Amino acid sequence: MLTVREAIIVEGRYDKIKLGGLVNAVIIETGGFRVFSDREKQALIRRIAAKNGILVLTDSDGAGFVIRNFLRGVVPPEQIKHCYVPQVRGKEKRKAHAGKEGLLGVEGMTDEMILRAIRQSGATILGETAAPKQPITKADLCALGLAGGQNAARNRQKLLRHLDLPTYLSANAMLAALNCLYSKEELTALLQEADIQ
Repeated sequence: MLTVREAIIVEGRYDKIKLGGLVNAVIIETGGFRVFSDREKQALIRRIAAKNGILVLTDSDGAGFVIRNFLRGVVPPEQIKHCYVPQVRGKEKRKAHAGKEGLLGVEGMTDEMILRAIRQSGATILGETAAPKQPITKADLCALGLAGGQNAARNRQKLLRHLDLPTYLSANAMLAALNCLYSKEELTALLQEADIQ
């Protein structure tokens, strides 16, 4: 079981239950879109973020990104980290039908997927030390053909699909996700693997 310093923000009760068996951390559920109008929940998230920081772990569908972007406006950027799970087609066992976009939510991810995502998000895991890695920069994205160039948007989409990352990511959000998941060397190898020049 991982012990995480930051509070983990999830969308709902089943996400919280899933994480509760994997991590020792404060886990706060947003209640989905209810967080938009719940001033008390927003104040709680701000207070916890100021003390320990927060780690946002929402589903990889459109609704998850709306909630994630809302929280970016609630908490100062230095107090928030983002954890991304891959886009995986399917439905959770407890549901009769797949969600609107046909993607698994956090509760449907394997334990390994969630733990890997948390480890690679930059979360402070107590008792584990990771070697610092050189971050991927916006200039690197330009040099690799993922930003600012003629085929940059096409290359980003191709890479996101290859990595099973949410296709909703803007260039800046993709940069944050890549820095959570990969080193610069790994990214270069992945571009070759995905046949992106």
